[in-house]
Amino acid sequence: MFINNFDPVAIQIFSVEIRWYSLAYIAGILIGWVLSKRIFISNFHIKEKFDDFITYLILGIIIGGRLGYVFFYNFNYYFDNFFEIFMIWQGGMSFHGGLVGVIVASYWFAKKNNQNPFEYLDIISLVAPIGIFFGRIANFINSELYGTETSLPWAVKFIRVDNLFRHPSQLYEAFFEGIVLFIILVILRNKGFMKIPGLISSLFLIFYSIFRFIIELFRVPDEQLGYLFFNLTMGQIISFIFLLIGIYLFIIKHEQKKNL
Repeated sequence: MFINNFDPVAIQIFSVEIRWYSLAYIAGILIGWVLSKRIFISNFHIKEKFDDFITYLILGIIIGGRLGYVFFYNFNYYFDNFFEIFMIWQGGMSFHGGLVGVIVASYWFAKKNNQNPFEYLDIISLVAPIGIFFGRIANFINSELYGTETSLPWAVKFIRVDNLFRHPSQLYEAFFEGIVLFIILVILRNKGFMKIPGLISSLFLIFYSIFRFIIELFRVPDEQLGYLFFNLTMGQIISFIFLLIGIYLFIIKHEQKKNL
């Protein structure tokens, strides 16, 4: 069993704090950017525009992630404290909100340049698990999004939370939604699933949603929400919706693949 007493602040220079969570975002974006440009992008026109696209992507992640948290997870609080919506340094981001933001940003940028948005979304789907991995490690360091109580040998006591030993659900997510998902998508890419734009995106939605839904069973729900319909968490409900979207998209794109 492990005792978690990490400091969420990675670097402090006088009164300026740089937190692990910020570094996780930066690392995920930079590594994903480099891998996309050097390995995953084969379309010359996409590669030529990709650096410009990154700006749209970052805005989509930040704005979508913040608004997703506000609307999905803590609407009543921010309704009464509207201006705190802009205080993103206080924490409060939603992966699914960021996902919606990325989809909107990709569609906007691609249409602006007369390109297929799925060509961008497929590239982002391939590297998104890298960002997810770093993000969940940062959640673990911050002692947030922790798991339910357990007596398993790898249980973790989050000193900043309480004295209970819990599932390190953040590490479960880092492994399955980060490492495993990345490996699966790279294998499928190498098997020709990139030939139809949108197919990799659909598989990302499917596998991520399945992993997230299952791991939420070992995670404490958000305090302000608790368990909702059918004893599901908000994360499970949204994951189920995205799973259905992913399956629908896969069916459409797979039919196109068969007709090649």
